[in-house]
Amino acid sequence: MAGTHEPVAVLGIGSMGHGMAASALRAGIPLIAWDRKIEAARDLAKLGAQVAETAADAARRAAIVVTMVTDADAVMSIARDQGMLAALAPGAIWAQMSTIGVAGIDRVAALVSAERPDVTLLDAPVSGSKDPAERGQLTIFASGPAEARSRIAPLFSALGQRTIWVGEAGAGTRLKLVNNTWLAFATEAVAASMALAHRLGLQTATVIDALGGSPLVSAWQAAKLQRIADGEFSAQFALSLALKDVRLALQAAGDDRFAALACLAEEWQQAVDQGLGEEDLTVVTRALESQGGTP
Repeated sequence: MAGTHEPVAVLGIGSMGHGMAASALRAGIPLIAWDRKIEAARDLAKLGAQVAETAADAARRAAIVVTMVTDADAVMSIARDQGMLAALAPGAIWAQMSTIGVAGIDRVAALVSAERPDVTLLDAPVSGSKDPAERGQLTIFASGPAEARSRIAPLFSALGQRTIWVGEAGAGTRLKLVNNTWLAFATEAVAASMALAHRLGLQTATVIDALGGSPLVSAWQAAKLQRIADGEFSAQFALSLALKDVRLALQAAGDDRFAALACLAEEWQQAVDQGLGEEDLTVVTRALESQGGTP
């Protein structure tokens, strides 16, 4: 099975990159893993991955390279300072799957155009958190040259339950910002409503019983409500990362627009400042309760 696929390098083995790498391996895709903290990739070796010492070494061995890191500066560092872009073979595909915003993907595209026009850049950020990444159930917002689609299809099929192609590189990032704005307000609806319920002396179970299964509550929100009820705030999608994505949306739109989103960002920043940034974004419920005081 592995012999039928081009080798793929995944650069950035955090919670998302690790899950994506594991999903690719389950699909029989030969995989090279690299992370600045090499121990993060060690257990992937037990699943059949090769673990590279450097990003350049990983890229040199692969026909397709995936970057999945925190922000645009980290992507640019891997590409330029760590030597990944220079190490790619002519005709290789670089699937940039991190969420880095419009300015970030523009920087990446300019770098590829100037230094490696023989490399195909795909802009393909994902929607989903740790569990969907581990199960190969992400949604991929893909953009880039149409001729690369057949080559990348086996990998995207392994990583996601759905791939949406939306035009030239950069369009995927723009759609991801829209997606994450929707996600931010869906989260805020859960967090603010639950904090209000607790303020009014209502139990979480009462709210779940009243709203669960109604058209007002998505399956994703229902799962978040249950985690709040269980007091489970371990990160599926860390608040600090969600806040980063909200700020990328505000930056792309113009900081003087979308006042409600800007207020949400300020509220979430206060929660991060309280030391809650590494918890799941639903921990905003706890932050709101501490601000208002729970009777």
